[in-house]
Amino acid sequence: MTDAIRITRTSRRKERPRDQDLAFGTVFTDHMFVADFQEEKGWYDPRVEPYAPLALDPATAVLHYGQSLFEGLKAFRGKDGRIRLFRPQKHVERLNRTARRMCIPAIDPDLILRSWTTLVDVDRDWVPSAVGTSLYIRPTVIASEPFLGVRPAKEYLYYVILSPVGPYYPEGLAPTRIKVIDQYVRAVAGGLGEAKTSANYAASLYAAEEAKHEGFTQVLWLDGVHHKYVEEVGTSNFMLKIGDEVITPPLHGTILAGVTRDSALVLMREWGLRVSERQITIDEVIEAAHRGTLQEAWATGTAAVISPVGELAYKGERIVVHGGKIGELSQRLYDTIVGIQYGAAPDPHHWTVLVE
Repeated sequence: MTDAIRITRTSRRKERPRDQDLAFGTVFTDHMFVADFQEEKGWYDPRVEPYAPLALDPATAVLHYGQSLFEGLKAFRGKDGRIRLFRPQKHVERLNRTARRMCIPAIDPDLILRSWTTLVDVDRDWVPSAVGTSLYIRPTVIASEPFLGVRPAKEYLYYVILSPVGPYYPEGLAPTRIKVIDQYVRAVAGGLGEAKTSANYAASLYAAEEAKHEGFTQVLWLDGVHHKYVEEVGTSNFMLKIGDEVITPPLHGTILAGVTRDSALVLMREWGLRVSERQITIDEVIEAAHRGTLQEAWATGTAAVISPVGELAYKGERIVVHGGKIGELSQRLYDTIVGIQYGAAPDPHHWTVLVE
C-alpha cells in the first residue's frame, strides 16, 4: 500500500506532563495512527486522527482468541533538538515476523515506518528532552472481525499510540533483584515465546506478580522442558559475564529476538570481547558465583535499555552479583547505546532514523 497518510488534527490538546513527572506508559499523546484490513481490500485508509477509544463489537475475534501482536520502540530528543528513532527497521522486521506466526496479514514495511515517523512528527512536541526520557511508540494489530470460531480473522485493525515515558524501572539503572522461576513455564520451542503477542506476556504475569510480592523486581525464566536452562528476565533478554566470556541464551524459538540484545552483541563483538550465544544452566551460573567468576549479569530491552542484576535468588539461596552494583560492561553498554539514541555518540551502523 502506497496510499498517502491522511491527517486529522485534534481540536482539543491535552496537557503535557513535565519530564521529571514521567512514569512509564500512563500518559498518551494527542493523536494515533490507524489503518484497516479487509480480506478483499488488503490494508487501506492509513490515517492519523485524534486519540480516542476503540469501538469493538462484543464478538470481536481478538477478545476471544487473542489473535494480536504489538511492538515497542522509542523516539529520542537529542541535545541538538532533533528527534531520532532507534533501529526502527529491526522493529519493522520483527512486527511482520510476528504477524506471520499469528496468521495476521503482513503490512508493507514502508507503511509501517511511515506510520511511526508521521505520527511522531505530528506529536513531536510530546517528545521529552531529559536524558532517560523518551516517546514510547506502541504499534498494535488486532483481529477486529466480529465472529465466534477458531480461525484466522478476515478483518484487522493496525493502530499506533505514543506515550512520553520515564525509566521503565523506578530504580532506574540501579541493580535489580531477580527470582529464578522453576515451577512455572512461559514458553517451549514451537510455541509463542519468540512472538511479540499478548499471549506471550499473559503467560508471564502470575510468576512475576508472585516474585514482586516477595520483594523482587523481576523473574528469570528457565526453559519449559528441562527447567534448568536460563532463558529471559521477565520479557527482556538476559546476559551474563563469567570469566572472560559473555553468554546469552540462543534464539531457538522460545525467547524474543530483542533489538537491544542484537545491539549489545554487535557492540561487544566490535570491542573484541568473547561473546557466546549458547545454552547455560542455572546450576552453572550458581557454581560460577560460588567460584567468584560470575562478574556481571544484566537484562536488555527497549523499555529499560540495560538493567543490571544485583541479586539472583534460587532455591532459597541468594547470590549477590558484582557486589550488588552495576558492572563496568553493563555501564559501558548503557552509555554507548543511550549515547547513540540521543545523538550524543557516533552512529557508525546508522541505527538511528531522524524524524524531520
